[in-house]
Amino acid sequence: MVEEDVEKMDRAEFIDALNQIEKEKGIDKEIIFEAIETSLVSACKKNFGTSQNVKVVIDRESGNVEVFALKEVVEEVEDTQLHISLEDAKKIDPNYQLGDFVEFIVTPKNFGRISAQTAKQVVVQKFREAEREILFNQYIEKEKDIVTGIVQRHERKNVIVQIGKIDALMPPNEQIPGEFYETNQRVKVYVVEVKQTTKGPQIYVSRTHPELVKRLFEQEVPEVHDGIVEIKSIAREAGSRTKIAVYSKDPNVDAVGACVGQNGYRVNVIVSELHGEKIDIINWNEDPKKYIAQALSPSKVIDVVVNEEEQSAKIVVPDHQLSLAIGKEGQNARLSAKLTGWKIDIKSESQAKALNFLEDEVSEEEPEEE
Repeated sequence: MVEEDVEKMDRAEFIDALNQIEKEKGIDKEIIFEAIETSLVSACKKNFGTSQNVKVVIDRESGNVEVFALKEVVEEVEDTQLHISLEDAKKIDPNYQLGDFVEFIVTPKNFGRISAQTAKQVVVQKFREAEREILFNQYIEKEKDIVTGIVQRHERKNVIVQIGKIDALMPPNEQIPGEFYETNQRVKVYVVEVKQTTKGPQIYVSRTHPELVKRLFEQEVPEVHDGIVEIKSIAREAGSRTKIAVYSKDPNVDAVGACVGQNGYRVNVIVSELHGEKIDIINWNEDPKKYIAQALSPSKVIDVVVNEEEQSAKIVVPDHQLSLAIGKEGQNARLSAKLTGWKIDIKSESQAKALNFLEDEVSEEEPEEE
C-alpha cells in the first residue's frame, strides 16, 4: 500500500514538473508526453521481448501509464499476437468492423520503474533540445548583423569569440591580415552564419566581410541608420582599403559629408575599429561615367568612355596621376571595378594619344564622308 502511495506521489510530482517546464521554458508538455509514449513502446518491446503491436498511453492528469496490445480485426487469424477475428471482436463490442484495432491492456509488472527511467531520459533530452532551440532563435536574429564579442582563445588558426553565452568561430579567411586578437579583447564582428547542430547553435563570424563596414557606418552615422543616406555599394580588401558609394535621398543632406562627419570624426571611429584600414567614401551616381570617375578617387579623371553592352569603360587620367589611379599593386583600379561592377581600362593622357586609346569612340562621333 505504501509503495502504491509513493508511486502515485511520484506521478503527481512528474505532472507538476512538466507543468513547470512548460511554464518556464515554453516546452509544450504534450510534445513531451508523446515523446515519452513513443520511447516507452521501444522500452516495452526491448525489456519484455514482445512481438505484439503495442501502444503506450499516459494519463495527462494522473500520470498513470498503461500498455495496450493492438490487434487488427481480420476474417482469418494468422497471428494471434497481431490479429483477432471479427466474430471475437464483436463479442467485445458489436461496433467493430474489419480493419479496426482492438485494444487489450497488457501493462507488464514493474513497468512503472521502466517508465519512470524512460520519462526522465526523454525529459532531459527534450529539455536540452528546447534550450538549443531557444538559443538558436536568439542568435539567428543576429545573423547578417554586427555584434561585440570577447576573444576567448586560439584553436589552431581559428579565433574563438564569445558572443553572449556562445563561443563563435572566426576562421583564418575571416580574420584581417596582420590583425592580432588577444585574449579578453573586445572586438566587433559580423555574424556570417548561424547553424543549428546537435550540440547547439554554431556561429561563424568575420572581420573581413564588406557588410561589417556597412554595419559600422549604420552605428556611427545617424543618416545611414535612418535610411536618409544609402550605402549603394562596398568594395573591400580587408586590412588595407575599402571603397563605399553613398547616395542621399534628401537633396539637403550631403551623403559623403554625413559619413565623414565633422573633422572626419565619424569615419575615423570606423577606421580606428578596423585598425587603420583606409576608407574612400564617394558619391554614387546613376550616370556610369560620373560614377566610375568618382570611384577612381583620389585620382582625377580626364575622360570616361563606356561600352554598356560589355559593361566596360576606358578611362584617361593625367600623366602624373596614372600610378595614383591604378594604385599600389593595382588596388585602386581593382576596388573601383568591384565597386562599380564595370571592367576598367586606365591609361594616361599621353598613352591614350599614342595608342589612339579612344579611337573607336571618337570615330563613331565623326561625320560620315559624302
